[in-house]
Amino acid sequence: VQLVESGGGLVQAGGSLRLSCAASGLTLSGYTEAWFRQAPGTEREFVAAITWAAVTTDYTDSVKGRFTISRDNAKNTVYLQMNSLKFEDTAVYYCAARPSNVVGWNRDQYIYWGQGTQVTVSS
Repeated sequence: VQLVESGGGLVQAGGSLRLSCAASGLTLSGYTEAWFRQAPGTEREFVAAITWAAVTTDYTDSVKGRFTISRDNAKNTVYLQMNSLKFEDTAVYYCAARPSNVVGWNRDQYIYWGQGTQVTVSS
């Protein structure tokens, strides 16, 4: 099973990026997908999650109204659209999957992880 993130990069504050997470060896149907992030010297934190049928989404307060999580189960891919980026959004972003139809904020609940993609926002 592999989750591969892409779409990270360097962007100015106020700009946008779209992250993708493609799964192989795993059919995402039946899995809740999430994005976490980790800045240097900090713990990995929850950003957003989406249930497999996209019925439920959840976001950490700091990204509400700016980030949108979505998924295309036919393409086995999850996305994170990030708008109005701020310097404090700078981090390595990870996608994760858990066999559940309930969103969860605890990283220990997720059993599959990608390798991460760097997002750097310049102020």
